[in-house]
Amino acid sequence: MSINLIKGQRQSLQAPRFTVGLGWDANTSSTGTDFDLDASAFILGENSKLLSDQHFVFYNNLQAPNESVVHTGDNLVGDGDGDDEQIIVDLSKIDAHASEICIVITIHDAAGRNQNFGQVRNSFIRIFNPDTNEELLKYELEEDFSIETAVEFGRIYKRNGEWKFEAVGAGMKGGLQDYLNKFN
Repeated sequence: MSINLIKGQRQSLQAPRFTVGLGWDANTSSTGTDFDLDASAFILGENSKLLSDQHFVFYNNLQAPNESVVHTGDNLVGDGDGDDEQIIVDLSKIDAHASEICIVITIHDAAGRNQNFGQVRNSFIRIFNPDTNEELLKYELEEDFSIETAVEFGRIYKRNGEWKFEAVGAGMKGGLQDYLNKFN
């Protein structure tokens, strides 16, 4: 049975291997240009910085070392129901120095396309068991981000040897480079 989280809520992750599914829809009164939202995972150490460039998983680097975090590919338009992009996580393979995986969604070329998260609806992040497809938890982003072009949906973090998920829902006006600057 799935647990529906609210912003700021945390939940223990029992399974070492799971899939993070991310989904969204563009509003019908959009900008006339397709929305290309991109999921990224930043694998961070205790200092909240990337362990290395290879620990930044996104559409141009689909897997972290040891295949501990694997992006299944870029969805350029986000059409259809269900997950638009997925990230597979195997905590049994993760670098021993990793203490957090930050999951971020950015709008590709948001400034050039005049797009923001205020024009996106039905945004969610969910974690499910890839073997049974059982949804373990879900966080639906309900805030109105009228100027933000990037959102940290959630983070998977280690505390006292236990991995947990936190529903973050924090927006920023910026893009992928801004998150790289934050985590480098």
